[in-house]
Amino acid sequence: MHHLRLAAAATALAGTALAHGDHASQAPLVAADADWMTRHMAEEHHMNAWDAASFFALHDYNGDGLWHVDEMQRTYGLMDESNSGLAQPRRDDVARQLLALLDADADGTVSRAEWDAFIDAGKTLPDLGTGPGHHGDAEYEYEIHHWKKYHDENTKLEDLTHPEDIEHFKKHDEMEDEAERIERLNKMAIVEANIPSKFRR
Repeated sequence: MHHLRLAAAATALAGTALAHGDHASQAPLVAADADWMTRHMAEEHHMNAWDAASFFALHDYNGDGLWHVDEMQRTYGLMDESNSGLAQPRRDDVARQLLALLDADADGTVSRAEWDAFIDAGKTLPDLGTGPGHHGDAEYEYEIHHWKKYHDENTKLEDLTHPEDIEHFKKHDEMEDEAERIERLNKMAIVEANIPSKFRR
Protein backbone atom coordinates (compact mmCIF):
# COMPACT_ATOMS: atom_id res chain seq x y z
CA MET A 1 0.00 0.00 0.00
CA HIS A 2 2.78 2.43 0.91
CA HIS A 3 4.56 1.68 -2.38
CA LEU A 4 1.42 2.61 -4.28
CA ARG A 5 1.17 5.87 -2.34
CA LEU A 6 4.84 6.60 -3.00
CA ALA A 7 4.37 5.97 -6.71
CA ALA A 8 1.27 8.17 -6.81
CA ALA A 9 3.04 10.98 -4.96
CA ALA A 10 6.09 10.72 -7.24
CA THR A 11 3.84 10.88 -10.29
CA ALA A 12 2.08 13.95 -8.90
CA LEU A 13 5.40 15.65 -8.20
CA ALA A 14 6.67 14.82 -11.66
CA GLY A 15 3.57 16.52 -13.04
CA THR A 16 4.25 19.53 -10.85
CA ALA A 17 7.84 19.63 -12.04
CA LEU A 18 6.66 19.51 -15.66
CA ALA A 19 4.24 22.34 -15.00
CA HIS A 20 7.03 24.43 -13.55
CA GLY A 21 9.69 23.58 -16.12
CA ASP A 22 12.93 21.68 -15.86
CA HIS A 23 16.09 22.34 -13.89
CA ALA A 24 16.40 25.68 -15.65
CA SER A 25 13.84 26.85 -13.08
CA GLN A 26 16.22 26.24 -10.20
CA ALA A 27 17.07 29.14 -7.95
CA PRO A 28 19.05 31.77 -9.83
CA LEU A 29 22.56 32.43 -8.58
CA VAL A 30 22.96 35.67 -6.67
CA ALA A 31 26.05 37.48 -5.47
CA ALA A 32 27.33 36.55 -2.02
CA ASP A 33 26.76 40.13 -0.89
CA ALA A 34 23.19 40.33 -2.26
CA ASP A 35 20.61 41.91 0.03
CA TRP A 36 18.02 39.79 1.85
CA MET A 37 15.19 40.63 -0.58
CA THR A 38 17.25 39.55 -3.59
CA ARG A 39 18.31 36.30 -1.90
CA HIS A 40 14.73 35.66 -0.76
CA MET A 41 13.30 36.09 -4.25
CA ALA A 42 16.01 33.87 -5.76
CA GLU A 43 15.89 31.09 -3.17
CA GLU A 44 12.20 31.06 -2.28
CA HIS A 45 10.59 32.06 -5.58
CA HIS A 46 13.31 31.22 -8.12
CA MET A 47 13.03 34.73 -9.51
CA ASN A 48 15.89 36.99 -10.47
CA ALA A 49 13.79 39.69 -12.14
CA TRP A 50 11.07 41.38 -10.08
CA ASP A 51 10.02 44.83 -8.99
CA ALA A 52 8.87 46.36 -5.71
CA ALA A 53 5.19 46.13 -6.67
CA SER A 54 5.41 42.41 -7.39
CA PHE A 55 7.37 41.80 -4.16
CA PHE A 56 4.63 43.55 -2.18
CA ALA A 57 1.77 41.74 -3.96
CA LEU A 58 3.45 38.35 -3.68
CA HIS A 59 3.73 38.72 0.10
CA ASP A 60 0.27 40.22 0.65
CA TYR A 61 -1.05 36.72 1.36
CA ASN A 62 -4.66 37.70 1.99
CA GLY A 63 -4.75 40.14 -0.94
CA ASP A 64 -6.16 43.09 1.03
CA GLY A 65 -3.48 45.58 -0.07
CA LEU A 66 -1.80 45.68 3.35
CA TRP A 67 0.95 43.78 5.05
CA HIS A 68 -0.20 42.68 8.49
CA VAL A 69 2.21 41.54 11.21
CA ASP A 70 1.48 37.86 10.55
CA GLU A 71 2.20 38.35 6.83
CA MET A 72 5.55 40.00 7.56
CA GLN A 73 6.43 37.22 10.00
CA ARG A 74 5.42 34.62 7.41
CA THR A 75 7.57 36.34 4.76
CA TYR A 76 10.53 36.09 7.14
CA GLY A 77 9.84 32.37 7.60
CA LEU A 78 8.63 32.57 11.18
CA MET A 79 5.66 30.28 10.49
CA ASP A 80 7.92 27.61 8.94
CA GLU A 81 9.00 24.58 10.98
CA SER A 82 12.65 25.60 10.41
CA ASN A 83 11.97 28.45 12.87
CA SER A 84 9.72 26.50 15.23
CA GLY A 85 12.24 26.90 18.06
CA LEU A 86 12.25 30.69 17.78
CA ALA A 87 10.92 32.15 21.02
CA GLN A 88 7.88 34.44 20.94
CA PRO A 89 9.83 37.48 22.17
CA ARG A 90 12.19 37.10 19.18
CA ARG A 91 9.19 36.78 16.81
CA ASP A 92 7.70 39.93 18.33
CA ASP A 93 11.05 41.69 17.93
CA VAL A 94 11.11 40.87 14.20
CA ALA A 95 7.63 42.39 13.86
CA ARG A 96 8.67 45.51 15.81
CA GLN A 97 11.78 45.99 13.67
CA LEU A 98 9.80 45.67 10.44
CA LEU A 99 7.04 48.00 11.59
CA ALA A 100 9.66 50.56 12.69
CA LEU A 101 11.13 50.48 9.18
CA LEU A 102 7.93 50.36 7.15
CA ASP A 103 4.87 51.55 9.08
CA ALA A 104 5.13 55.34 8.67
CA ASP A 105 1.66 56.08 10.08
CA ALA A 106 2.08 53.64 13.02
CA ASP A 107 -1.25 51.87 12.42
CA GLY A 108 0.22 48.38 12.77
CA THR A 109 0.10 47.55 9.05
CA VAL A 110 2.14 48.42 5.97
CA SER A 111 0.23 49.91 3.06
CA ARG A 112 1.37 49.79 -0.53
CA ALA A 113 2.05 53.56 -0.32
CA GLU A 114 4.29 53.04 2.73
CA TRP A 115 6.10 50.21 0.92
CA ASP A 116 6.61 52.36 -2.17
CA ALA A 117 8.00 55.23 -0.05
CA PHE A 118 10.39 52.80 1.68
CA ILE A 119 11.67 51.47 -1.65
CA ASP A 120 11.78 54.93 -3.28
CA ALA A 121 14.05 56.04 -0.43
CA GLY A 122 16.54 53.38 -1.60
CA LYS A 123 15.90 51.05 1.32
CA THR A 124 15.61 47.26 1.35
CA LEU A 125 14.32 44.70 3.83
CA PRO A 126 17.12 43.67 6.21
CA ASP A 127 18.41 40.22 7.01
CA LEU A 128 17.04 39.66 10.52
CA GLY A 129 18.78 36.35 11.04
CA THR A 130 15.73 34.13 10.55
CA GLY A 131 16.87 32.48 7.32
CA PRO A 132 15.80 33.00 3.72
CA GLY A 133 12.10 33.26 4.52
CA HIS A 134 10.55 29.83 3.95
CA HIS A 135 6.85 30.64 3.76
CA GLY A 136 5.25 27.93 1.65
CA ASP A 137 3.57 24.78 2.84
CA ALA A 138 5.54 21.53 3.14
CA GLU A 139 4.73 20.51 -0.45
CA TYR A 140 5.92 23.82 -1.87
CA GLU A 141 9.10 23.86 0.22
CA TYR A 142 9.96 20.26 -0.79
CA GLU A 143 9.36 21.01 -4.44
CA ILE A 144 11.26 24.29 -4.61
CA HIS A 145 14.21 23.33 -2.40
CA HIS A 146 14.65 19.66 -3.21
CA TRP A 147 12.64 18.30 -6.15
CA LYS A 148 13.67 21.03 -8.59
CA LYS A 149 17.29 20.71 -7.52
CA TYR A 150 17.69 16.93 -7.71
CA HIS A 151 14.77 15.54 -9.73
CA ASP A 152 12.78 16.20 -12.88
CA GLU A 153 10.00 14.69 -14.98
CA ASN A 154 12.25 11.69 -15.78
CA THR A 155 12.75 10.73 -12.13
CA LYS A 156 11.83 7.13 -11.41
CA LEU A 157 10.48 5.78 -8.15
CA GLU A 158 13.77 4.05 -7.41
CA ASP A 159 15.59 7.40 -7.73
CA LEU A 160 13.75 8.88 -4.75
CA THR A 161 16.34 7.82 -2.19
CA HIS A 162 17.54 11.10 -0.69
CA PRO A 163 16.77 11.57 3.01
CA GLU A 164 14.51 14.50 2.02
CA ASP A 165 12.53 12.21 -0.33
CA ILE A 166 12.15 9.53 2.32
CA GLU A 167 11.03 12.04 4.97
CA HIS A 168 8.64 13.74 2.55
CA PHE A 169 6.90 10.53 1.50
CA LYS A 170 6.88 9.26 5.08
CA LYS A 171 4.81 12.34 5.97
CA HIS A 172 2.44 11.53 3.10
CA ASP A 173 2.08 7.96 4.41
CA GLU A 174 1.40 9.20 7.94
CA MET A 175 -1.22 11.66 6.69
CA GLU A 176 -2.93 8.95 4.65
CA ASP A 177 -2.84 6.50 7.56
CA GLU A 178 -4.44 9.13 9.81
CA ALA A 179 -7.13 9.89 7.20
CA GLU A 180 -7.92 6.16 6.95
CA ARG A 181 -8.11 5.88 10.76
CA ILE A 182 -10.54 8.79 10.96
CA GLU A 183 -12.61 7.33 8.14
CA ARG A 184 -12.86 4.01 10.03
CA LEU A 185 -13.91 5.85 13.20
CA ASN A 186 -16.53 7.84 11.29
CA LYS A 187 -18.08 4.60 10.05
CA MET A 188 -18.47 3.24 13.57
CA ALA A 189 -21.88 3.72 15.22
CA ILE A 190 -20.24 4.11 18.62
CA VAL A 191 -16.58 4.85 19.24
CA GLU A 192 -15.88 3.20 22.59
CA ALA A 193 -12.60 5.07 23.00
CA ASN A 194 -14.61 8.31 23.20
CA ILE A 195 -16.76 7.06 26.10
CA PRO A 196 -15.33 7.95 29.53
CA SER A 197 -14.31 4.81 31.42
CA LYS A 198 -16.81 5.39 34.26
CA PHE A 199 -19.66 4.93 31.74
CA ARG A 200 -18.31 1.75 30.15
CA ARG A 201 -19.51 -1.68 31.25
